[in-house]
Amino acid sequence: MTTNFASLIDHTLLKPDATEDQIKQLCEEAKKYRFASVCVNPCWVKYCKSLLQDTSVKVCTVIGFPLGATTTATKVFETAEAIEQGADEIDMVINIGFLKARDYERVKDEMKQVVDAASNRIVKVIIETCLLTDEEKVKACQLAVEAGAAFVKTSTGFSSGGATVEDVALMRKTVGEQMGVKASGGIRNLSDMIKMMEAGANRIGTSSGVKIIEETL
Repeated sequence: MTTNFASLIDHTLLKPDATEDQIKQLCEEAKKYRFASVCVNPCWVKYCKSLLQDTSVKVCTVIGFPLGATTTATKVFETAEAIEQGADEIDMVINIGFLKARDYERVKDEMKQVVDAASNRIVKVIIETCLLTDEEKVKACQLAVEAGAAFVKTSTGFSSGGATVEDVALMRKTVGEQMGVKASGGIRNLSDMIKMMEAGANRIGTSSGVKIIEETL
């Protein structure tokens, strides 16, 4: 296969019971397969950065995770601290309740404050598609574009559903080619990944990265 699948994968471990040994293994796998990043909870950013220095693997962390219901000030502080500790990319969860209440300015302002706090690092906005109508998905994507985010992302992987081909296609159609689309949640094999890419995803969040790459060998 000519596609470099590994370079599109955020190698992910966000389980609350993840141990230091498991995080270390995640980083070793990311170095071996040259994944785009490791995606971890904020408490592991500094550790991952130390393990991945002098490699091309980025450190990605999550903000307002997994509910998106912390205050804007909390999300901004989390982001600033994560950047200070070495995070290269930020995956933030929007306030889903605000979006559903059509409080769009508040949603966009929060996104923009996180983008600003990230100091030119990549920000991916998690919209949690399984909780939204198609109209709400489109609006969330439009707000993310206006706020200056680099990506829109389907899911946390901790709600009632993950990425679907239909949602990825809708998100790509909404944002056009000007920003990234990250498919995350339930992507467990190479076939799943290819379907998401064909629908328009250019980044994949998965805890099955090693399995996926081994399928290509």
